[in-house]
Amino acid sequence: MADNITKNMTFFEVMRMHPAAVSVFQKYNLGCVGCMGAQNESLEQGAKAHGIDVEALVKDLNAAIA
Repeated sequence: MADNITKNMTFFEVMRMHPAAVSVFQKYNLGCVGCMGAQNESLEQGAKAHGIDVEALVKDLNAAIA
């Protein structure tokens, strides 16, 4: 698998590389799987738009793929 997930990666990129990430997005109430913005929006942009701490999100994502 690839290196750690970073806040600059897109939602789509993360889900494609690490399917386990979907459960983390669900935990944060992010409907990324069906969202058109997921292809171009970075984790940082999406987290900011939804009022989510991007550092906590990235930490949880990396824990899920470890």
